Amino acid sequence: MAIDMEQFRQVYLEESFEGLEIMESGLLELDPGKADSEEINTIFRAAHSIKGGSATFGFEEVTGFTHVMETLLDQMRSEERDVTPEVVDLLLRSVDCLHEMFVALKAGDPINEERVSIVHHDLELVLEGEAAGATPVATSASPAEAVEESPVVSAEGWLIHFNPHPGMLRTGNEPLRILRALRELGELEVKVERDLIAVLEDHQPEECLLGWRLTLKGSAARDDVDEVFEWVEDDCDLQITPLTTVPDAAEKTATAPVVAADAVTTAPVKAGKQPPRKKGGGKQQSSSIRVAIEKVDGLVDMIGELVITQSMLSQIGDNFTIDLLERMREGLQQLERNTRELQESVMQIRMLPISFVFNRFPRVVHDLSQTLGKQVELVISGEGTELDKTVLEQIGDPLVHLVRNSIDHGIELPEERVSKGKPAVGTVNLNAYHQGGNIVIEVADDGAGLNRQAIINKAVEQGLIDEGAELPDAEVFDMLFRPGFSTAKEVTDVSGRGVGMDVVRRNVRTLGGNVEVTSNVGQGSTFVVRLPLTLAILDGQLLRIGNEIFIIPLVSIIESIQVNMDYVNSIAHQAEVYKLREEYLPIVRLHERLQLEEGNSDLENGLLVVVEADGKRAALMVDDLLGQQQVVIKSLETNFHKMKGLSGATILGDGTVSLILDVSGLMSDSLLPTMKQGLGEGQGAGQHGAPVIH
Repeated sequence: MAIDMEQFRQVYLEESFEGLEIMESGLLELDPGKADSEEINTIFRAAHSIKGGSATFGFEEVTGFTHVMETLLDQMRSEERDVTPEVVDLLLRSVDCLHEMFVALKAGDPINEERVSIVHHDLELVLEGEAAGATPVATSASPAEAVEESPVVSAEGWLIHFNPHPGMLRTGNEPLRILRALRELGELEVKVERDLIAVLEDHQPEECLLGWRLTLKGSAARDDVDEVFEWVEDDCDLQITPLTTVPDAAEKTATAPVVAADAVTTAPVKAGKQPPRKKGGGKQQSSSIRVAIEKVDGLVDMIGELVITQSMLSQIGDNFTIDLLERMREGLQQLERNTRELQESVMQIRMLPISFVFNRFPRVVHDLSQTLGKQVELVISGEGTELDKTVLEQIGDPLVHLVRNSIDHGIELPEERVSKGKPAVGTVNLNAYHQGGNIVIEVADDGAGLNRQAIINKAVEQGLIDEGAELPDAEVFDMLFRPGFSTAKEVTDVSGRGVGMDVVRRNVRTLGGNVEVTSNVGQGSTFVVRLPLTLAILDGQLLRIGNEIFIIPLVSIIESIQVNMDYVNSIAHQAEVYKLREEYLPIVRLHERLQLEEGNSDLENGLLVVVEADGKRAALMVDDLLGQQQVVIKSLETNFHKMKGLSGATILGDGTVSLILDVSGLMSDSLLPTMKQGLGEGQGAGQHGAPVIH
């Protein structure tokens, strides 16, 4: 009987990715000059397992590549070869290359043979006793995002076909800003492609239906061009082609791959990331999760208890008399307990330790510190803290940017640190812990701290604030998250274009969290990310507005108060504010904001719910507070369509549907513009930013 090996392919690929993580962490732990035989054995075993599995599944490219790596590791294990920084860097590049190969195999795409040949050739040169070709150090966020080392360099420039996906504008990315960044790299010719534009009446303003054919002339490196498109690579179709190519020095060796002069580079922006697939094309990728057997055993036990309770209730129902009423009530209470425990057990299955994300950062710090000439020690704690798999998958990129930012802008150069009386080696702390119903992730450094005055000067220059404005630190640091805002004096491969921190905040908000910043000059900065443990269930406060029931996440609520009309005032006769302990809170009348016909319009007969989002507070006017309960979130976008001010819906115990309010959306869409308009009409602000009240 023939065995279908395809069913084991996915398991092998997942195990291979885990093996690559083991190899990478082991290589980063190696101390050049001091061979740790046990560590090298661990790396060797991981490579050997990958090689054996690849032969089973017919992945010949992987088999041949890992065989050369095995030989080099075996020489190090037997102490025939010294552990040197050059060899460790080459093996790290090899791990990156293997990662790219597995990403391609998983997606069903062809392997980048050009890239594999270069690294394979360098491995053979080292085995023959020669130095490998000089290769730039990768500064990527992870092995999957290693910077592509192309064997061709541009002599005249690049031809770029940039076609954003229709929904790219909704992610906050602005094509015009990308074109401006490209113009800084050389002479840019722009041709608009309008093939997708349909009848104007059918056009949705939030959709991007334009494409661009860009000719960038000059000596800009491919890495510089890639960096411009870094944050939109998954939201566009991108093709970058050298205008004219000449052989690199590596091609002068007899065994190096030769690239034709008219070769077209169709690789993705960063090696290891596959080009975005068009809708309807490609295979449907499955996703799996490993679960501890203890969790599965607990789930089976819960099911057993549930079956017993169901059997008892069924028996009572078949022979019901009034004497059995108390037993039925007890049975229903037991059913409620079983259901709650079952829910918790199922949710635990989706919980994974954050170490799955944290494990990538030693490599990020290693590569980036070498590139910037800095000495950085990464301290990780709380890696066993668990959170939902969906949250885990989406928080990786924002954390990478925060860590890179800490090293680039925070940690000083060794000589500068010594002159300030600090150790030459800077420290970046990455910590995670539970707090209430949230997970808190901190990225802290002991660097120079944020330059408050530089941020204010840049904000004044961009017209965000008036010169001489008195702002608290929280509002000043909040400027960092504005699109296009950067205080960097020059643009580098790492940062300086003002693209990144706004994406960090947007991604964290999408997950229902927020980002806070604290900083002390000369001592360092701390970025705190707060996220819900799961996106499926939240603790909510039920409230009534007119005849409708809505829910606000408890995590957003500070307090609720009875209205005292003595503390209600207005700004420019447009926006209402409530004075609460020397703080002026803008009032949002929810029945007006949500366009409800029913609802109390008299503030004196209503309640104010004080909420906080993105470091700002407001008072939401409601008719009544009803109670608190856990609710299961249903996506509006999936089942209906996205609506501003609403983050989802849930089904209450009586079967009715209740909408979940998006506090951040309510404040940004309706509240803040009104406040700015009122203050902009000559009303000004009092000391510490307090509005002048009529």
